[in-house]
Amino acid sequence: MTPRQEEPAAARPALLSRRTVLAAMGAVPILAVAAPTSGAAAASAVVVDPAARRQTIRGFGGMNHPAWAGDLTAAQRDTAFGNGTGQLGFSILRIHIDEDKANWSAEVATAQRAVAHGAIVFASPWNPPASMVETFTRGSQTDAHRLRYDMYGAYAQHLNDFYEFMKSNGVDLYAVSIQNEPDYASTWTWWTATEIVTFLRNNAGAIGTRVIAPESFQYVKSMSDPILNDSAALANMDILGAHLYGTAYGNFPYPLFQQKGQGKELWMTEVYYPNSSDSADLWPAALGVGEHMHHAMVDAEFQAYVWWYIRRSYGPMREDGQISKRGAMMAHFSKFVRPGYVRLDAAANPQTNVYTSAYSGDSTLVIVAVNTGTASVSQQFTLAGSTSSSVSAWVTDASRTLAAQTAPAVSNGTLTGTLPAQSVTTYVITAGSSSGGDTQPPTAPGTPTASAVTATSVTLSWTAATDDTGVTGYDVVRVSGSTETAAASSTTAGATVTGLTAATAYTFAVYARDAAGNRSSRSATVNVTTGTGSSTGGCGVGYKVVGSWGGGFQGEITVQNTSSTALSGWTLAFTFTAGQTVTQMWGGTPAQSGSTVTVTPADYNRAIPAGGSVTIGFLGTQGATNPAPSAFTLNGGTCTTA
Repeated sequence: MTPRQEEPAAARPALLSRRTVLAAMGAVPILAVAAPTSGAAAASAVVVDPAARRQTIRGFGGMNHPAWAGDLTAAQRDTAFGNGTGQLGFSILRIHIDEDKANWSAEVATAQRAVAHGAIVFASPWNPPASMVETFTRGSQTDAHRLRYDMYGAYAQHLNDFYEFMKSNGVDLYAVSIQNEPDYASTWTWWTATEIVTFLRNNAGAIGTRVIAPESFQYVKSMSDPILNDSAALANMDILGAHLYGTAYGNFPYPLFQQKGQGKELWMTEVYYPNSSDSADLWPAALGVGEHMHHAMVDAEFQAYVWWYIRRSYGPMREDGQISKRGAMMAHFSKFVRPGYVRLDAAANPQTNVYTSAYSGDSTLVIVAVNTGTASVSQQFTLAGSTSSSVSAWVTDASRTLAAQTAPAVSNGTLTGTLPAQSVTTYVITAGSSSGGDTQPPTAPGTPTASAVTATSVTLSWTAATDDTGVTGYDVVRVSGSTETAAASSTTAGATVTGLTAATAYTFAVYARDAAGNRSSRSATVNVTTGTGSSTGGCGVGYKVVGSWGGGFQGEITVQNTSSTALSGWTLAFTFTAGQTVTQMWGGTPAQSGSTVTVTPADYNRAIPAGGSVTIGFLGTQGATNPAPSAFTLNGGTCTTA
């Protein structure tokens, strides 16, 4: 029996033990890393602008696993995937690909009902068929399992057979994963990042639907960086999937995906939060799910958020089939932020303990506001470029669960809401254009061209758009997959984008807008790679080993800007000399080729002021010796070492 068949809490004994050991030895994994905060202390208005578009939302949902947790009943399927009163409004179902084809039929009934409600379904395997697996020694585990290298083609066929089986039963799977948690497989099948890249390059193209990889248990970037850095593997991966068990908010952003994941989707495919031991109705602990989802949408820019078991004592649906407090947190998103909606770039932390995110779809604006503080607060929202014909509001707090509220009125494009203590409030705004009689958008600007490319900036120019009443401005956006990031604004047909990272590929496009707030369609894109840069006149690096244990260690790197000018974007490079490898990092994103490691910053420490410094922590593997790198470069310039 697989440990996870009983309870997820019991399914991760090795993980909990490893964390305990590391903490005792002074090696602190990312669970203990504090996320950066904005430091917002005073309330400011949250501007909700439908033109400030970020990622497209695919949906919210959970896992059904009949073999381990029992199938959902007919009524529970409707509670999960229906969107009426007392229902969760889930739009994604995750199911299991059993290694034995004889067990596949158990997945059909719930999947069929989810599809009938308009949900999409994807599937993840824990193990290949036994005939395709071999045992090997992995550290102290002498009975570890992996897919035989001569069975990659047969395994791809196995996954495609499941896709075809479900399709023949009326469930056209949206995607298939190649492996659940390949880096946490003590009771299932291990994969290395290299093995995943090989399978994606050579075999994943035979699968008839979208392919998900790698579904790392803790969003370990070293499992997915090699995919993003291999064009052939990346071509056969459609969705980068990640789990968030113990992942600190500071590690949610993924700059490398934003740079190289154009045309790909980014999903969070499994989590329970904050634990699997407490009741899902424990308050205010359940409020943490609301904040967790906020960071997943805003910081990580995930397009999907998928819970572990749908029905469980710690899950969104209790064993009696009713929505729990944790489920209500999910429903504040899933019921109102529907598939195809787009997240808008709005203030994420407008005041202390308040977290807001905004979304648009059709003529609807949705605002989800989380107040983790112990006092009620007032928060103002301003609707840019639109008016409101109606506003609805729902709240969950200690005494209420998805309770409809009297919504605040909108006056001159502004509404002011009261956010109760320790609560989540969702506002649904039916919006109309504020443009009066002008509803005609400008034509699309011409394709931008790039000039004056440096390590940290680029100047773009384009052919002007036209409009019946006149173009008043342009918005330059950075494009990465389905995500658009505001890069610059201009009143003329040109703009300079600054704050870029050296030696990095970017994609840009332009929108035009008129005085009435109408926005054009997007221009064609232009690809730009920034220069390699050079030392800014001075840098210093301190390197130390914080703790070590058999085969592994925790390191810390402090990068100091010793020049008289600020750094905006940086790349640190160094070389290990004894075969060490970086397995996890916080405060930066690593890429390792052989013994050479390059590190690019997280969003929150991209800038280093003159005389300032940033600190990067990481976990690594080591052999018999663990010498420090002898030299470091920053943006190509050699640094002094402490």
